[in-house]
Amino acid sequence: MITYAVIFALTCYGFGLLMNLWRITHADHIADRILALDTMVINVIGILTLIGVFFGTRMYFEASMLFAMVGFVSTIAYCRFILRGGIIE
Repeated sequence: MITYAVIFALTCYGFGLLMNLWRITHADHIADRILALDTMVINVIGILTLIGVFFGTRMYFEASMLFAMVGFVSTIAYCRFILRGGIIE
């Protein structure tokens, strides 16, 4: 039963990734694109976690934590670049 639930959740997250990709390509403002990219990072974290549950290994959980840290730093860097024109002061 858990297999069907994981497959359904992966399908939903995959559809969410496609919607985020559409939003990145068709957004009017750069802030909308940054928010869509941040949401895409969250969806990838969910997919990695579900794959870890499906295969029963901890490697995917560690990968999702690393992806979360890199995604957070990249979102902050994009926002700082938009606001100030540079990342490092």
